[in-house]
Amino acid sequence: MSLKPLRPLSYQHRHDQDFQKALNKAAKQYLHDNADHRFADGRFYAKSAVLLLCCLGSYFAALLLDTPWAFFVFYPCFVCFALLLAINLVHDASHNAIFKHAKANYWLNFWITIPLGLDPECWRVRHIIFHHAHTNIRHYDLDIEENFVLRQTPYQRWYPFMRAQHLYWPLIAAMTFPALIWFFDWMDRFHFTRVAPHMRHQGQQGILAFIMAKLLHLVMAIVIPAIVLHDISLGTLLLTYVLSQMFASLIFVVLILGTHWAKATFYTPPKEGNMPHGFYTHTFSTTYDWQTTPRWLTYWLGGLNLHLTHHLFPNWNHRHYPALAKIIEQTAKQFSMDYHCISAKELFVYQQRFLKEMGSGKQLDEH
Repeated sequence: MSLKPLRPLSYQHRHDQDFQKALNKAAKQYLHDNADHRFADGRFYAKSAVLLLCCLGSYFAALLLDTPWAFFVFYPCFVCFALLLAINLVHDASHNAIFKHAKANYWLNFWITIPLGLDPECWRVRHIIFHHAHTNIRHYDLDIEENFVLRQTPYQRWYPFMRAQHLYWPLIAAMTFPALIWFFDWMDRFHFTRVAPHMRHQGQQGILAFIMAKLLHLVMAIVIPAIVLHDISLGTLLLTYVLSQMFASLIFVVLILGTHWAKATFYTPPKEGNMPHGFYTHTFSTTYDWQTTPRWLTYWLGGLNLHLTHHLFPNWNHRHYPALAKIIEQTAKQFSMDYHCISAKELFVYQQRFLKEMGSGKQLDEH
């Protein structure tokens, strides 16, 4: 990745101005009608408490039961509940959509990410500053950076083994968290990527907070279990740790990245730095909403399946997403915007079709 700063990109907001006004007006009316606000509520806090108790309960069960079967059952559960905490809390807190005060969201992120090991500040910059503002735009969206093992854009290099990428992509998805936690987080924090200049805390303060979080994660996930568990070897512990993270990673990537693959629309940045369309048009062209079965899973998955909704209302707590999705659908019809909420099966079919096309070396249309 080049460290050279990228030219700022702008969107032609006048193209979407009427749609934006109508959408925001409807969203404000929804809050007014329900005497509500865009942040978390008591039900959200209750759900968060349940997930936290499940996470810590699984952790202590793996340690205190002190038997191999308990470890192999409850330790992966601990990591999966850590993922659900990240999905439900870290995602919203990064967008300042839980508490009204940014510092409260920051400190929540610091502690909630300890079990999973992901640095919340590195992820916040990658997700919000690079991905949200530049979805599927070459060089700007770090989620689609070339990795030489999975061809996920039409302008990336092709290799013969990629013909099978529609079969092996779950392995690459499973490696995402381990790669972020133990490679890219470090590259980001120590200025080997374009991420570090956008972080809140620079210099010694930022490095100390980063190192402290990583050490706390190691102590919790590896050191304490290694001391307490007498029947589990260090090698077995490390293998279980990695496999658990890989499983959690696979779940997360399927939820959040597949919606952009399914649309299969990518852009190259124009030389003058001005996108030829508005931000809302861009979001509709790159992102899907999809529906869970059963539908109540949407709430426990932090609304990540309503991904178009999230991109249009990133600073709203995910408890509002189902209502906002209906507002988007109604407003989109008025302005002939192409809104679809597809099924999970359709999402998988679109993903596979796209990965096969990219794996064949086919050049999809670039914009």
